[in-house]
Amino acid sequence: MRIVVGHLYPDYLNIYADRGNIAVLAERARVRGHELDVRAIGMHDDVPEVDLFYVGGGQDREQALVAEDLAGKAEVLHAAVADGAAVLAVCGGYQLLGRSYRDLSGAELPGVGLLPLRTVAGKRRMIGDVLLDCAWAGETLAGFENHAGRTSLEAGAEPLGRVVSGFGNDGESGYEGCRAGRVYGTYLHGPLLPRNPWFADRLLMEALAHAGVEVELTPLADELEHAAHTVSAARARARGGR
Repeated sequence: MRIVVGHLYPDYLNIYADRGNIAVLAERARVRGHELDVRAIGMHDDVPEVDLFYVGGGQDREQALVAEDLAGKAEVLHAAVADGAAVLAVCGGYQLLGRSYRDLSGAELPGVGLLPLRTVAGKRRMIGDVLLDCAWAGETLAGFENHAGRTSLEAGAEPLGRVVSGFGNDGESGYEGCRAGRVYGTYLHGPLLPRNPWFADRLLMEALAHAGVEVELTPLADELEHAAHTVSAARARARGGR
């Protein structure tokens, strides 16, 4: 089965090795007999029909360059999500999936509004390893955060996870990321998916479902992936937790 992935602004939002998330999805699809068809969606490009959208991280300058163009794609993105497409957005991409992002200079960047949140830049960066308890999935997520944005979820919004150790959305709420249906946003870099194979497979299954194939993926050995998760989780716990 072919899974079509729309990679939004890969030339701008591509820091902290987040391109590695696409590589992980491609390999985990390949070994199960599926093909990942990755299509770059850049400035002024039309949005094709895809099964999974991916948006990486970027600095304020890059976010400012793409924000208006992304907001112009809001209608078609909302329609795709309503039709069942999945979305993963990391750091800068996560911020732009919300209602708005206010940078350190006070400039207000428009968001797409796929997630019920707003972000305001702070003066101190929040950096380090993170461990999340994702009770909704019965799993944990481990990764690395490096952001100045303070993200506030609206009332009733579902976080991606509860912070076991690290800063999370704002360093105060105890939550990290946001999820709404098949849309996921997070500050976890590193990249995220190599050390969290269960989450990579969830995205693949949701993308396959949008492509018309409801299937449970064949389990993989994942020894290296689980070892990476263990190391990352231990580093996060060593910070003292919340």
